[in-house]
Amino acid sequence: MSLQIEDLSAGYGRLEVLHGVSVNVEAGAIAAIVGANGAGKTTLLGAVSGLLRASAGSVRLGDRDVTRLGAESIAAAGLAHVPENRLVFPTLSLDDNLTLGAWTRRRQRGSKSELATRRAQVLAYFPRLADRLTQPAGTLSGGEQQMLAVGRGLMARPSVLILDEPSLGLAPLVIREIFAALGRLRTDEGLAILLVEQNVRAAFKVADHAYVMDRGRVLMEGEPSTLLADERVQQAYLGGGYVRVSAAETESDRPVRSPAVRVEGDEDRAHEGDRP
Repeated sequence: MSLQIEDLSAGYGRLEVLHGVSVNVEAGAIAAIVGANGAGKTTLLGAVSGLLRASAGSVRLGDRDVTRLGAESIAAAGLAHVPENRLVFPTLSLDDNLTLGAWTRRRQRGSKSELATRRAQVLAYFPRLADRLTQPAGTLSGGEQQMLAVGRGLMARPSVLILDEPSLGLAPLVIREIFAALGRLRTDEGLAILLVEQNVRAAFKVADHAYVMDRGRVLMEGEPSTLLADERVQQAYLGGGYVRVSAAETESDRPVRSPAVRVEGDEDRAHEGDRP
């Protein structure tokens, strides 16, 4: 099932944050969205998953328009949203967190045996969680909590998976482990995966297509290798000072300050461990 976002606008009250954003993710593909803090990336995911109401445009899961549906209905339609900062239930066990991820499938026939099967499949993607099923989620390391957050989303057997900053605050080794799992999910389960990241190089290594957002708009899109070779992307996201975006790409022609974007192997070296 594909994810199609067309001319989407959304915001908070009278403040419009997204201005006609269009993104497409095919089944069995990963699309990465990068951009500085405040670019509208998290708002986009909220509008896609029904946490925010879009003011214009559309969101489609395959052939189904889900733009006006609530978050629970969109989840039941096949979309899983893994939010920023993990948001696991800290006092519940790891296993209980996984079980809650399958909530939308609880009324299906054979749900108990299906739950056990799916749990085993999820743990195969994140083997280090298998020995911690009874451990309170709040006592897991940061990387383990992020794996749990992704695994919880997978428990509902989604067709579309959207993730907000899954590498945030994690050591490079853990980032590689999580992103490798996303690559296997793309291949093994044919998921359409939309990945919001500030770790540009890590995201572009796994992505099939990439988008650059700034101030609520998509400024550039293309194959990751092409974008990495673009001087503007190099200046803005891989070091450099200011980068000017042409008026043809956005309504304003103001210099965009180089954002604080983590690059695997550079700023990530500051993360000495896998902190909770």
